[in-house]
Amino acid sequence: MKREKGTKFYALIDCNNFYASCERVFNPSLENRPIIVLSNNDGCCIARSNEAKALGIPMGAPYFEYKKFFAENNVVVQSSNYALYGDMSSRVMNILSRYTDNIEIYSIDEAFLLFEGFEHFDLEEYAKTIKNYVFRATGIPVSIGIAKSKALAKAANRVAKKFPERTQGVHVIDTEEKRTKVLNWIKVEDVWGIGSRYAKMLEFHKVGTALEFARLPDDFVRQKMTIVGLRLKHDLMGKPSIQMEEVQNKKGIACTRSFPRMYTEFDDIAERIRTFSGVCARKLRMQGSDCAIITVFLRTNAFRNDLPQYGRSVCFKLPFPTNSTIEITQYALKGLKSIFKEGYHYKKAGIMVMALSPTLEKQFSLFHNSDARHRPIMKAIDRINLLNGFDLVKFGGMDLKKKWKMNRNRLSPRYTSNINDIITINAIETKA
Repeated sequence: MKREKGTKFYALIDCNNFYASCERVFNPSLENRPIIVLSNNDGCCIARSNEAKALGIPMGAPYFEYKKFFAENNVVVQSSNYALYGDMSSRVMNILSRYTDNIEIYSIDEAFLLFEGFEHFDLEEYAKTIKNYVFRATGIPVSIGIAKSKALAKAANRVAKKFPERTQGVHVIDTEEKRTKVLNWIKVEDVWGIGSRYAKMLEFHKVGTALEFARLPDDFVRQKMTIVGLRLKHDLMGKPSIQMEEVQNKKGIACTRSFPRMYTEFDDIAERIRTFSGVCARKLRMQGSDCAIITVFLRTNAFRNDLPQYGRSVCFKLPFPTNSTIEITQYALKGLKSIFKEGYHYKKAGIMVMALSPTLEKQFSLFHNSDARHRPIMKAIDRINLLNGFDLVKFGGMDLKKKWKMNRNRLSPRYTSNINDIITINAIETKA
């Protein structure tokens, strides 16, 4: 299909049943079996495979209540292995960054890609190439939706995931007919960005589908749902209006940058990681969230074939959820120290904070929690920076030596992040 020069398309790449898929990569015997993943301390169900969903297991099902049901239906129960999931997420995101310079990590298993200057590409075939390579390189299946706006890309991804036999995991909305058909199929409560409160309000006004919402008068939407709702409406109309910074309550926040020049010294990279940590922490506080997982990555310049290449990431669970710049920086620097190697010319680094939860609804531990003294300090500094510029007050880094363990009695090995858990293969010699 011929496209006008300068046409932009957004792609949403979503890992299918991500936690369950990570478990299956290293344990093929789990294929086609119902799998659930439990929350911290093996409390309740936070992830389900399609087979588990088919059994009627609800999200949030308490393990102690469903234990007998799980045994009777041969359900595989896993403790949450965040080290594995975070590392596999980093691998997927690193692969996606090869296909476009514009990537925005939305959560541990989702990312937006912006395709600009792709007028002569067959986007559907290009997406299938991405999908196949991600699976071949990581074993993680993904679904891809492509459209002229982020909200429409979300809708297209929903179709790709719902009808894999027909779409082969890829769906492109590039015509008005496709846009209308998809939005007429999606219920208004399933639209990205519409919460339960707005869904009830829209249903009261006889708005049942995404298409009906997109056809509402602008004045009505602005009055009932503010400017944020109006931007969502325009996005669904195919008029790009939502920027990444305007999406509230993200599931993950990342800050990654290429360096202005190649760095060889640890201190130079550490300064960048401190800055990135401050950005992520500030964004967490702006949306009222804490993080429980941090991923740090580092890599050399892939375009310099004359130099040795190196790239690595590390992911770890924090002993408590936090949005303190001080605490996040401490852990990020600790991660950087574990992956930095002398003798390389580094070009890019970054951090990602995941497993987000509302700050005001956090569950406290008996022994280890985020330092309560940091909260008023962060509030005061944010206020100063807001009024005078975000670079006015900066932070240094300190080591944090606290250790904490969760109850994870069904934890799978950390295949990719612990040398002691690396997968082993039993080879049997056969005679020709």
